[in-house]
Amino acid sequence: MRAITYSKYGTPDTLTLTDVPDPKVGPGEVLIRVRSASVNPVDWKVLAGYLDGLMQVDFPAIPGWDVSGVVEAIGPDTPEYAVGDEVIAYARKDWVQQGTFAELVSAPVRTVARKPAALDWNEAAGLPLAGLTAYQLLHRLDTTKGDTVLVHAAAGGVGILAVQIATALGARVIGTASEGNHEFLRELGAEPVTYGDGLAERVRELAPEGVDVVVDFVGGVLETTQAVLKDGGRHGSIADATVAEAGGISAWVRPDSADLQALADLADAGKLTVPVAEVFALENAAKAYELSQGGHVRGKIAIEVSR
Repeated sequence: MRAITYSKYGTPDTLTLTDVPDPKVGPGEVLIRVRSASVNPVDWKVLAGYLDGLMQVDFPAIPGWDVSGVVEAIGPDTPEYAVGDEVIAYARKDWVQQGTFAELVSAPVRTVARKPAALDWNEAAGLPLAGLTAYQLLHRLDTTKGDTVLVHAAAGGVGILAVQIATALGARVIGTASEGNHEFLRELGAEPVTYGDGLAERVRELAPEGVDVVVDFVGGVLETTQAVLKDGGRHGSIADATVAEAGGISAWVRPDSADLQALADLADAGKLTVPVAEVFALENAAKAYELSQGGHVRGKIAIEVSR
C-alpha cells in the first residue's frame, strides 16, 4: 500500500511517500480503507522528536491518528463491525509506527465509532482527536447547563469544537480569538473576546461575577484564567501542565469509542460541524504539516487518501 513514512526524527521534508506492506489485523481490530486523515499539531511534534521521552516511536513510522474510512476486514473476535461499515477513529496505539497517513490502517475497536452521515469524509476525519480533546476536558470539568465557559483559542482546531460541545451542553460560551474570527465564533454560538493584553478585563465585562469553567487550548494563559474564574470554578488545559499546581486539570486525550460515538451523534443531530480549512493529497503531506506548523489555521487540515 501507499503510505507516508519517516525513518528518523526531522522536519516535514523528512516525510516520504513510499510502498509498505499492508498492516496485519489482530483480535479486536478492524482494517480500515482510508478515505481521509487529518493533521494535528501533535503529528509534527512527534515527527520533530519532541515527544521522544514520552512515546515509543518505531522507525520507519507512518504518522497520523485521525481517520475516516470503510472497514476492509475484521480481526478475530470483533463483532462490533462488519466489512463495508463507514467508520471514524482516533487510531492511536500504544506506540507510534502504523498511522493513518496510508491507504490502510488497523485500529482497535476501542478507538472506533460509526461515521456521522452529516459529515463528509474530510470533515469526519477532522473530528476524532480534536473532538475528543474538547469533549473529554469539558466533561472532566463537569460542564453543565447554565455554566459560563471561557474557551481559550476558540477559533483553533480544538476550540471550534469545544465551543459547539459546550453550547450543546447548555452552557454560555465566551471564546478568545483575533477580531477576524469574531463573527465566525458568533455563528457557532460563542461570545467572542480579543486575546492579548487586557483579556481578563474584557472577559469580566461579559461575566462580571466570573466564569464557572475555563478550558485552555493554547497555553500561557493561567494568570488570566485565575483572574476570571469564580470561587469554586473549574479549569483545565491541554497545553500547560502547570495548571495542575493551581487546582486545574492537565489533560491528554484518550481513545474512547463511546465518547467518539457521542460526538458523531452530535454531528448527526446538527449540533456539531467540523470546518475544514484545506485539503491535501497524500503525497503532499509535508505541505499540510507546514501549514499546521504556521498556526492561525481556522479549522482542520485534511489529507485525502482516496475518493
